[in-house]
Amino acid sequence: MGEIVGAGLLAHVPTIVLPEEDRLELNEGKEITLVTGLRQLRKDVFERDAANEYDTVVVLDSHWATTVEFVVTAQQRRAGLFTSEELPRGMCRMPYDFPGDPELARNIEKFADKHGTWITAIEDDYLPIYYATTNLWKFLGEGLPDKRWVTIGVCQTGDMEDHLRLGRALADGIAATPGRRVLVIASGALSHTFWPLRELRDHEAGDPVHIFTPQAREADYERIAWFKEGRHDKVLDTMPEFWKYKPEAKFFHYLMMAGALGEQACVAKARQYGEYENSIGTGQVHLWFDRPADGWTGTGLPEAPSPRTPHSRI
Repeated sequence: MGEIVGAGLLAHVPTIVLPEEDRLELNEGKEITLVTGLRQLRKDVFERDAANEYDTVVVLDSHWATTVEFVVTAQQRRAGLFTSEELPRGMCRMPYDFPGDPELARNIEKFADKHGTWITAIEDDYLPIYYATTNLWKFLGEGLPDKRWVTIGVCQTGDMEDHLRLGRALADGIAATPGRRVLVIASGALSHTFWPLRELRDHEAGDPVHIFTPQAREADYERIAWFKEGRHDKVLDTMPEFWKYKPEAKFFHYLMMAGALGEQACVAKARQYGEYENSIGTGQVHLWFDRPADGWTGTGLPEAPSPRTPHSRI
């Protein structure tokens, strides 16, 4: 039986893969902590097999938007050169090369009907890849050739419930894959409104003062605090309020992860890597959730609502 052994809500902004001199120029001569945070996360989690014993990473990619179904990558291996259509000057011909996990992908697909959704595993070698996956792999996966990486996109026609259902199917697919120990990454931002083109070059530094509005910044801070307290229930119960600040991909990357971890019953507390930082108006942070000793839906929060079965709504 497979299991999820760790999970993270991680930022993938283009600045993290720019040359150091460019990063310093954009950030008033200082290194952005989104870079140093990922380097430390790699040391603490992705390079410590004795502690985690993971074999597969599943990325929930906020940049990959499908339309009529959820898609999970099922290639034996993905390799090539990536140039971003969004920022080809900064992300140009970046090499990537990692094994996939077709068995896990097929098992996730099998649980679509159980959870009232549509999931297709695709093994096409020409399937596009996005920097919400490649940028994090560059920091956390490159140089670890035995670790498998799989990506699942958001569905642009889906809503909150649809993405929670995907997460439930993901959890069941992992459980149905013998011996799998999986790290799940929700790759994306918090509030996500860019400054207009003629203004954005005045707001490229990482200082949160450059977040698009003070209200968006405070909404981000509020949710970071809840994550550190293990209050996933509060994050989920206030999604309509958070949508006012346009979280990236409607926060679907996080909702898929939450669906896999138990939703309102999840009590995993976040460890923050680096600082909360701006990226041309958007809120960026790295938060890592270790599996609690008594499980993702343990009893560590006496004030939390009674745990419910993750699959109670289909």
